[in-house]
Amino acid sequence: MPPKQQQKGGKQPQKKTQQKPKPSGGGKAKKKKWSKGKVRDKLNNLALFDKATYDKFCKEVPSYKLITPAVVSERLKIRASLARRALKELESKGLIREVLKHHAQVIYTRAPKGDEH
Repeated sequence: MPPKQQQKGGKQPQKKTQQKPKPSGGGKAKKKKWSKGKVRDKLNNLALFDKATYDKFCKEVPSYKLITPAVVSERLKIRASLARRALKELESKGLIREVLKHHAQVIYTRAPKGDEH
């Protein structure tokens, strides 16, 4: 195919600001640096209950619809091991009900009103 020829009478609009064309492909490019990775903030969760946290736990947790050690740990800022033990205690009192038990995860829900096991 022959190269395109420009029309003699027509003028093409010129750009007001001339920009250098970006280099396409090839050439020396800067080597990509490895990132150091994302840094997580250190969690300062309680290992033992203090009076205020325990009262909050006993009052609020039985009203949650989905209760897991991870949810309790996140909301009350306590360790997951402490949350697991405390949830077992709430279940033994009959305030919450176990839905599913897996070797790594336990899911509880609030006990319906008037439901005694």
